[in-house]
Amino acid sequence: MKKENELAKSLNKVFSGLVIPVAFVAACIIYWFVFGNSVNFQGGNHNNSPIQGNILGIIYKGGYIVPLLMTLLITVIAFTLERYFTISKASGRGSIVKFVQNVRSLLNQNKVKEASELCDRQKGSVANVIKAGLVKYLDVEKVSDMAKDQKLVAIQKEVEEATTLELPSLEANLVILATISSIATLMGLLGTVLGMIKAFSALAAAGAPDSATLSTGISEALINTAFGIGTAALAIIFYNVFTTKIDKLTYAIDEAGFTISQTYAANHN
Repeated sequence: MKKENELAKSLNKVFSGLVIPVAFVAACIIYWFVFGNSVNFQGGNHNNSPIQGNILGIIYKGGYIVPLLMTLLITVIAFTLERYFTISKASGRGSIVKFVQNVRSLLNQNKVKEASELCDRQKGSVANVIKAGLVKYLDVEKVSDMAKDQKLVAIQKEVEEATTLELPSLEANLVILATISSIATLMGLLGTVLGMIKAFSALAAAGAPDSATLSTGISEALINTAFGIGTAALAIIFYNVFTTKIDKLTYAIDEAGFTISQTYAANHN
């Protein structure tokens, strides 16, 4: 189990290190070649105003902050998918609640080996932790020169060590989602402020009020705010979803670990 966790951590580090650079490259390509395509602008020139109602052209006019915001959005999507599959795998096969109930039922009947076999079928982080505790349970039963309290401590320690190995892999990359939820809105506001400065500077240089030009400039600037808020909202939603799932898995592990200890205490004098 330790080797599997080390391999998973190594792969996760590689994935985490590649996501943001790849997302940035993809965002730049989309910005220049999709949003900046000449067909989105009047006269077929991206230096002109966007064709009326053309969203891609309007987004392009949001400026150079747009690729950065797109990078954050792609990063959120990538880590959301990665966390979804990782946490789903950690839950194992079928309902985790039913699995814990079945383990508790088997332990109450002192069927430790059957409970261990159930863990093999369930798979996942919760099953790995519970099986580690059950293996220790069977090991300490064979030891005759240990007091009951020492055996209970050994079982609890084994469960805690297994939990320590499993939980970091569940919580990995969540800090990135939390960080993006904070900076995406600020990045969007920065883009809007820069766009507003540009719009009013152009209006001042023209020397005469032009409400149409000003309105266009403001709408283009606000694209950044919309992009930033939307990205932050997605990051916050999925961060909370995943932390809730992890809390449920942690609770299941704690409940099963307590059951193992209680079962040993009840069945051994």
